[in-house]
Amino acid sequence: MFQRINVAGMVCPNNVFLAPLAGYTNYPFRRMCAELGAGLTFTEMVSCKGLLYGSAETKLLLHCGKESPKAAQIFGSDPDIMRAACEMEELAPFDLIDINMGCPVPKVVKNGEGSALLENFPLAEKIISACVKSGKRISVKYRIGVNGKKFAADFARLCEGAGACMVTVHGRTREQVYAGEPDFAQIAAAKNAVKIPVVANGGIFSRADAEDMIAKTGADGVMVARAAMYDPRIFCEILRIDAPPMGELFARQLEETRALYGERFATVFMRKMAAFYLKGKAGSAERKRRLFAAAGTAEVARLAEEFFGKN
Repeated sequence: MFQRINVAGMVCPNNVFLAPLAGYTNYPFRRMCAELGAGLTFTEMVSCKGLLYGSAETKLLLHCGKESPKAAQIFGSDPDIMRAACEMEELAPFDLIDINMGCPVPKVVKNGEGSALLENFPLAEKIISACVKSGKRISVKYRIGVNGKKFAADFARLCEGAGACMVTVHGRTREQVYAGEPDFAQIAAAKNAVKIPVVANGGIFSRADAEDMIAKTGADGVMVARAAMYDPRIFCEILRIDAPPMGELFARQLEETRALYGERFATVFMRKMAAFYLKGKAGSAERKRRLFAAAGTAEVARLAEEFFGKN
């Protein structure tokens, strides 16, 4: 069930992936999840326009190491701009480029990007085809429907026909955002409609969830999203491998984040991450209060050592 997967010649050590998470899947977090077992990790979604305009902040989202395989996620609505972005040197290190066609955030949708493309099949097809012409492996992540309509199978066929080598199907509609149980039947329909690998996304918070998803949909793999923010060791749980102590993981993530992004960013970001890691723990409310009052990484590190210890 959890095994190697070959995506157009890109061999992933397993089929349990880390989802692209806007604001969270920066390089230190992706590296940590990969070491904890994630078979493939994705950057947070990157604006193709931002890349072409030379935005330093956009380029920093694509910082990566030499580990492989790894994937970047892009978004946009202009086929020519998106192909040009795929051909840029900033994306050259990545083994796979994923196109976001599922983001439900209103400001993205209003620009005709993300899940807005589910309402424009011809444009979605042109974008995928254009990106494929860049010579990169192209995948697509999308939702099962919009505006009360569900069409996961039809869209999977569109992606495959345009040259995508993999699709990830989030089993919820745009309007559901992240609420409700994923629609297993829609993911299964997408799987049965195409020959390329189909990865299932949505509601994976444990090994049991992952097993259930694959059993009910026949998907070739699963993609873990919010659960990794609560505890990145979920990959160890799903794959049944030994998990290191959270305190040890946090200390290393904090130091790598500070070294790459600076003191101010690391303080704000790692306070948020610590709050996620404390979710559901006894006394978490008071601990979060103390965390968010921390003025620098040294204090965040001290509090984390107190809170996580060797657990």
